[in-house]
Amino acid sequence: MTIKSYILVGIAAFGLSGCLASDAERGLAGAAGGAVIAGATGGNAVTGAVIGGAGGYFCRDLNVPGCRNR
Repeated sequence: MTIKSYILVGIAAFGLSGCLASDAERGLAGAAGGAVIAGATGGNAVTGAVIGGAGGYFCRDLNVPGCRNR
């Protein structure tokens, strides 16, 4: 998986995870999105899930706009 693919997975995970109510929900959505995108781009789905899940779980801590508990 190239660095470009990792960046794409991260961006998608943040986008998918912004509309959910808790860190756990955002983490699950990020993991699912990361796995799908990694698989579609020829990468490892497990690696994509880990990166996407971490991005979703920690997006509120990183002050990503639109990513907060409601």
